[in-house]
Amino acid sequence: MKISFIGAGRVATHLAHALYAQGFEIVQVYSRNLFHAQVLARTVHATSIDTLADIVATDLMVIAVSDQAIESVITQLATLVDDHTLIVHTSGSTAMQILTKHHLRAGVFYPLQTFSLEREVNWSNTPFLLEAQYDADLLRLNEMARTLSQQIYHYNSEQRLSLHLAAVFANNFSNYCFDIAKQTVERNAVDFNLLTALMKETAEKACQFDPKVVQTGPAMRQDQNTLDAHQSLLQQQQAEDHLAVYRLLSEHIKKRHQVK
Repeated sequence: MKISFIGAGRVATHLAHALYAQGFEIVQVYSRNLFHAQVLARTVHATSIDTLADIVATDLMVIAVSDQAIESVITQLATLVDDHTLIVHTSGSTAMQILTKHHLRAGVFYPLQTFSLEREVNWSNTPFLLEAQYDADLLRLNEMARTLSQQIYHYNSEQRLSLHLAAVFANNFSNYCFDIAKQTVERNAVDFNLLTALMKETAEKACQFDPKVVQTGPAMRQDQNTLDAHQSLLQQQQAEDHLAVYRLLSEHIKKRHQVK
């Protein structure tokens, strides 16, 4: 299968490397920033372009750009690519219909994972959420995904959006809380690494049990003395944004676990 990538960011980079390693031919990499396209294209022996008008026909085109740019890209591709090419996006929050209203052979190839250029992806543990306008194309996407992972799911756009929202809570928001935790201890010259074991244990418990059942902490216990002490410290540190987050989360935990 010959594949082109529209985008050269984190998702495109990890996915192109993984598919290239499995023997797929990466033909072109497009980015508005030619240097970014060149960096990725060089590693997968592809051609780099910074103008969509230079795109050539391939079996599959993977749109891996920011969610807000997807419709603009597919609108341009609709005048450049015929229906012999299957076009997919990699977004968790964007409906497949964004593509199908411009191109008949369309689908979604969404890896449910967090991507950073600094860290390799464990593809075998990564779920893939697939969707396609036609059954034959869904089968093709299924076969491609199985070269990377055995965790393949066929969900519609609404289901995928709910999963993406849940992922924001589980990953993005929790990581922001880790960031707040790091800033909090560093203001008092305390080693953030002391929290490593706790952070890992918290994630492991949430994966093994119902998160509500394993909730701990002063808000769950309705321990107002400790809550007040924490808020006083944040006020002393002049961390008003973190204080607002602390109060909001504590109030919701208290409501979730209040005795009825």
